[in-house]
Amino acid sequence: MRITNIFVSVVTAFICFFPSSTAQILNGGLQEIVTWDSQSIYINGKRVMILSGEFHPFRLPSPSLWLDVFQKIHSLGFNCVSFYINWAQIEGEPGQFRADGIFALEGFFESATAANIYLIARPGPYINAEVSGGGFPGWLQPIDGVLRSTNDSYLDAAKAYIANISSIISKAQITNGGPVIMVQAENEYTYSNTLEVLEFLASQSPDLVALKALSDVNLEPQYMADIEQAYLDAGIVVPLTVNDAVALGNWAPDTGLGAGDIYGMDAYPFPLSGNCPDPYYWAPGTLPARTINYTLHLEQSPSTPYSITEFQGGAPSTWGGTLEESCNVWIGPEFERLIYKEVFAQGAKYLNLYMDIQEAVNTSYDYGAAITEERLVSREKYSELKLQGNFRKVSPAYLLSSPQFMGAGIYTNNQDLFVTRVAGEESTTSFYVVRHTDYTSYNSTTYQLSIDTSIGNISIPQLGGNLTLNSRDSKIHVCDYDIGGINLIYSSAEIFTWTNSDNKTTLILYGAKGETHEFAFLAELGPPELSSQCTGIQKQTVSSLVVVQWDVVPSTCVVSFGNAVKVYLLWRNEAYNYWALDAGINTSVIVKAGYLMRNASITDNALYLNGDINATTTLEIIAAPLQCGQVFFNGQLIIEDLNLTQQATLQFVPSIFTLPDFSSLDWKYIDSLPEIQTGYDDSNWTLCSQNFSNMARPLTTATSLYAGDYEYYTGSLEYRGHFVANGNETIFQIVTQGGDGYGHSIWLNDTFIGSWTGTGSDANHNGTYTIGSLVEGSRYVITVLIDHMGLEEESFVSDPTAAPQTQGSYYFAPFKTPRGILDYSLDGHTSQTDVTWKMTGNLGGVHYQDLARGPMNEGSMFAERQGYHLPGAPTSTWESRSPLQGIDAAGVGFFATEFELDVPSGYDVPMSFVFGNVTTGNGTAAFRCQIFVNGYQFGKYVNNIGPQTVYPVPQGVLNHNGHNFVALTLWSLDGAGAALTEFSLEPQAEIMTGYRLIEPAPQPGWAQRTGAY
Repeated sequence: MRITNIFVSVVTAFICFFPSSTAQILNGGLQEIVTWDSQSIYINGKRVMILSGEFHPFRLPSPSLWLDVFQKIHSLGFNCVSFYINWAQIEGEPGQFRADGIFALEGFFESATAANIYLIARPGPYINAEVSGGGFPGWLQPIDGVLRSTNDSYLDAAKAYIANISSIISKAQITNGGPVIMVQAENEYTYSNTLEVLEFLASQSPDLVALKALSDVNLEPQYMADIEQAYLDAGIVVPLTVNDAVALGNWAPDTGLGAGDIYGMDAYPFPLSGNCPDPYYWAPGTLPARTINYTLHLEQSPSTPYSITEFQGGAPSTWGGTLEESCNVWIGPEFERLIYKEVFAQGAKYLNLYMDIQEAVNTSYDYGAAITEERLVSREKYSELKLQGNFRKVSPAYLLSSPQFMGAGIYTNNQDLFVTRVAGEESTTSFYVVRHTDYTSYNSTTYQLSIDTSIGNISIPQLGGNLTLNSRDSKIHVCDYDIGGINLIYSSAEIFTWTNSDNKTTLILYGAKGETHEFAFLAELGPPELSSQCTGIQKQTVSSLVVVQWDVVPSTCVVSFGNAVKVYLLWRNEAYNYWALDAGINTSVIVKAGYLMRNASITDNALYLNGDINATTTLEIIAAPLQCGQVFFNGQLIIEDLNLTQQATLQFVPSIFTLPDFSSLDWKYIDSLPEIQTGYDDSNWTLCSQNFSNMARPLTTATSLYAGDYEYYTGSLEYRGHFVANGNETIFQIVTQGGDGYGHSIWLNDTFIGSWTGTGSDANHNGTYTIGSLVEGSRYVITVLIDHMGLEEESFVSDPTAAPQTQGSYYFAPFKTPRGILDYSLDGHTSQTDVTWKMTGNLGGVHYQDLARGPMNEGSMFAERQGYHLPGAPTSTWESRSPLQGIDAAGVGFFATEFELDVPSGYDVPMSFVFGNVTTGNGTAAFRCQIFVNGYQFGKYVNNIGPQTVYPVPQGVLNHNGHNFVALTLWSLDGAGAALTEFSLEPQAEIMTGYRLIEPAPQPGWAQRTGAY
């Protein structure tokens, strides 16, 4: 994704039973299972709408929870997931490809298959994704040449990675019985980063033609061709896709550049650095979704389906920004109702939302998505997406439709409304998508809709009154809509789903509270009969139609037409509690059940349901095959005979377990900054002796002090500068760089001389520090501790003709932006060679120690280098001291404790570690904490910057039934020291679940490390 949880903006593939209407395109004859024409994708000869959501396995390092997420996605009515693979995590050491343990993908593929989910693999080599380096391993930093180009050093490394990762993916292709239906080659390889392009983008000009002319200057068609060929050579036979970060038409098959089979646009209507602080503000002007549209698609790639391979599902929170919940409001249910329906109006047949379940963002990646970082489905976004996903699932006519006519005042009597008619030549079905012309409007607007039906033109509502569009909403009205062989002539209310069982059709319609809606069938269907709960209903025969008009109220009304059709009329908030579940081939059931229904199956005439409840819930079977008698929920019999009753009460029983009280636990403490103590031996540290660098910034020091030149690419960095005083030293000046939100602290011998406490937006800092008078001829050491917030993303394609240089604060090769010390001067010393520098980072650097947890788990701090953050660390002889006591001077303290958990089986209790919210960003103590749970680093708390205070840790990393080891590094950047005010482990929800048991992630313990210093 472009610069900006699990997590899950989802969506998916809907199989629709259409015969092929045009010749299907085969990708070079490699296979015949996944094909396409200009309208849609086919799978096994059947048309499929790809409605996909993004979910990254590396962001949930508990493999036994992957099925949980897939099931929650599938329950939205979706059946496809797009996923990135982070090259930096599985080849953190060059030539050592380690896709095992939590980084193994086989379990991911198996879980997708179990949940009936298709997969779109996006292995890169570049992924962006707000991860360090955009997924590039740090060891690419020092290579001599431009990345994402035909540079031999880069391309050889990328091809080797592609060969390794494709050997795994190829086995999981649908042609081998697996779930992978497409593979994306590269990611958002679109425009160059020449100064002209950057200035053009900054102007926010909509002129894509002019931007493309600038872009074409530096893009390398041969590079994309080489990447594509590497995938083909490695055994990928399913279609290759691309996503164009700006819809310039680059790499569309019709251009002849040859960069894949399916061209896709990439769009984020609301700027990712935008309005989460003011989540109710939408910028006025043209609807953002209009920057990608069907007309543009026809200009760029008419031979492929209209595909939006990455589209906005949320927004990330940045260091010093707002909490993710604000992003959940900004890109919330109103956004989904308006923007996603506009995408529907534009005829997209392949839509991937990002996300639905570090660097420029803080350590959360909840993203304000439909599924929270804790795997919860309690946001209204999830429910709204479920309504839209299920509608698309049961609307096969859409796959042969396209925008026909659109405009303000067309089809309505109100110029304040914009309507698009979506229809096709091979079906009588039409979809009328209505929104406010001013998409930001909060107005309540009444209207009548003129539609063209199979029985002539009709103005609705026919029984009097008006339709209403309230606030930031959009409606999809249908006409001549097939529900199991019965023609729904029209409905102004929206469709959630329908199913046909035993020649009886059940249809679910919904609207917003207080709205008036109308639907009609041919009168030959018979007179409607109303349930006892129906109020405010009109029914009337008008010409050849039987018309029903209803006012949306919280109670449920059921309208039956003999034994042929049963229509449920629902308030939208009530529709959120309904679930449409596949129960076998061409068999589905509709259930009202509350929090979550995972799946359904029918065996021996019994209906088996699996799901979760978070409160006592009435479960009601709305539609199921007649042969079903008994009903089981999570293995328990709840209904003896569906012919006698369709309801059962699911009793919620709170669980009982004990949470740790961190204020009373026995914490163990050691100093984790022995480097400032007299006599410390740094003989095993790396000598900074390299006198050249391939980084983007030219050297301004006698030897390179860039961490990447010494194979340290992740975690905190530590430097020791040795010099002999001449008595004239008074000032030490230093320029450091660690990325947005970083900080540094400096000591002269054991004397603290100052810190840069950081801000949310400063990636580097020039600091001046007074060091006092020194004794001539004496030896001194300057110790510098620098936080490392990750490497820059290579979002723009670097200019291969440009020498490494700067343009203001922007580097031509952002990934090559160095971390560490950029420059320094010591008053009284005219030569920088008077100071000899050594440095360290994580133990071993690129040859990292903890293969189970990966190359990004550790930094330079003494306790990390020793492995004391791992379970079983030798803490028995350490001082007893709590992080609530803290440390009394600038420095780093390391605290560890242990506790047991015993959560009863059958409960899903997502938990988070919570820091007391003392962050104000102004006048607050400056300190930083890393939290390690059973050896896994799971967050960084920055007290004076924020905003994050809650750190979810998934079950499997946190042992819900067993022993846990938790450790904190407490780094005080203030001379007075620091302490936590509050620290707790808190449940985020308590859910009775039908999900399977969770297996712990690998948790190898502490052992004496060879060479640790």
